[in-house]
Amino acid sequence: MDEIVARKRVEVAKAKQTTPLPVLHERAANLPRPRNFFAALVDARDRARTRVIAEVKRRSPSAGVIREQFDPVDIAKQYEKAGAAAISCLTDEPHFGGHLGYIRQIRRIVGLPVLRKDFIVDEYQIWESRAAHADAVLLIAEVLTEGALLDLMILAQKLRMTALVEVHDVESLLKVKRHIGFPHAGYSLLGINNRDLRTMTTDLSHTFRMIDMVEDRSVVVSESGITTPTDLAKLRYHGVHIALVGEHLMKQRDPGHALRQLLGMSAAGD
Repeated sequence: MDEIVARKRVEVAKAKQTTPLPVLHERAANLPRPRNFFAALVDARDRARTRVIAEVKRRSPSAGVIREQFDPVDIAKQYEKAGAAAISCLTDEPHFGGHLGYIRQIRRIVGLPVLRKDFIVDEYQIWESRAAHADAVLLIAEVLTEGALLDLMILAQKLRMTALVEVHDVESLLKVKRHIGFPHAGYSLLGINNRDLRTMTTDLSHTFRMIDMVEDRSVVVSESGITTPTDLAKLRYHGVHIALVGEHLMKQRDPGHALRQLLGMSAAGD
């Protein structure tokens, strides 16, 4: 993780030279308002089903190359047809095989809101995300100070984007949970990552252990380690109705069919 973050800071410094911040300001100003990522996922009136953020990624540090034949737009189209509520798109290139341009390509064809999933360490990347048509950004608590996290959340809200604030450690959860809903309600979600970013091991029960420390479970997103309708049912039992699923779907021959299978038995409730 430390190596990735250090490389990301170098990457951002180079991007600032190639595309100065005023250029991003101008590009973002000329775009229509982002799609409402938060509203696509949070609906207190319907607790009988889980809303899935379906992820587009080619590879990961833990799994290596996940999908050789990789067409991000086609995969996103499959997800939309299969019932995804939103799309997550990896944009880190060296470790995940992503590209920032994928977001624009996906949004041109797919009507769902799109999350930029990357290691965001600088306000420049928030502007970069909006200029690339992203509707939401991932903010990883473990790689940000509390002050930096708040600054990034404020800027994301200013640009009308949702911030998915991700935690894994208990310490990080205690640090950020009171800030979910800041600076305005309806612009932030709390992600609990079931994958330990230090060891890369995954355990779905991590969400169940962490959830007791969260008062408003309607904004909680369980991330990683979700593979079956039973997993979604367990999450709902604990009050979690949003899940981010990536690697499991990307490993299947037909990601859309895999998502339909995941959602099919769970749509009617427990």
